Amino acid sequence: MELLCDVFVEWLLEDAPHGDLTSELLIPRDCKVKAVVIAKSSGVAACIEDLCEVLELLGIKVECKIRSGQEFNYGDVLMFLEGSARSILLVERTLLNLLSYLFGVATSTKNLLNKVRVINKNVRLAATRKIPPGLRYLVKKAVAYGGGDTHRFSLSDAILVKDNHIAILGGVSNAVKAAKEKASFIHKVEVEVKSLEEAIEAIEAGADVIMLDNMSVEECSNVLNELKRRGLRDRVIIEVSGGIGFDNIADYAKLDVDVISTSRITMNPERVDLSLDVIEVIKF
Repeated sequence: MELLCDVFVEWLLEDAPHGDLTSELLIPRDCKVKAVVIAKSSGVAACIEDLCEVLELLGIKVECKIRSGQEFNYGDVLMFLEGSARSILLVERTLLNLLSYLFGVATSTKNLLNKVRVINKNVRLAATRKIPPGLRYLVKKAVAYGGGDTHRFSLSDAILVKDNHIAILGGVSNAVKAAKEKASFIHKVEVEVKSLEEAIEAIEAGADVIMLDNMSVEECSNVLNELKRRGLRDRVIIEVSGGIGFDNIADYAKLDVDVISTSRITMNPERVDLSLDVIEVIKF
């Protein structure tokens, strides 16, 4: 948690490199207040406990009124804050920006998952690594709080053979065989494929998972049908990814796939509107 606190302080320094000029001019150093964080729209909470701990480390007393994974509505009080007026106003925008984004990730994940589960109760909705630098840990947790699958947290977590690996190794089969030969038994080998031919080649080379990348619903359907015809479908986990969002995810959910991954939930999530309001001046 100290590491997250250090990062949060860096974000505060970005927002106030030489202090909060307005608050330092107008508010006495020993002024203390009570404040609340209020929801201005509905959503799903995420990582609020992490941020509460950071605020405590910064000297602000916090009471969380909601837990990560819980839904909230417009007007709900999510947090009570008490402490230095200057400190609370200093963290206000950074805190709200971060919570708004993380809550948006969880909310978007939940909404997309609900749309998928109406059609296919077994398919998993997964995130990608398309996440702003510095936020990976919190964003992946937010996806999980929304009911999604985190997929790999980092390059160190799993083997995913992509187009550039294939180009360097000289083909899908070469790349898959090299990965299977050198990897630990504990790791699955996933391969990104862009055609039926690559899908067949990957499976026959021993891939455990194939990702149908940037294929239309029709293209995916054709690949799946041919894999079934050849008796290859059940030998692998099948993931679809690329260009999938609210407008077309239901169509992909109708396919015989195991995982749908999308960057929509992390790169362009629904924004949850929040505000921080001072409700009492304890000492001026």
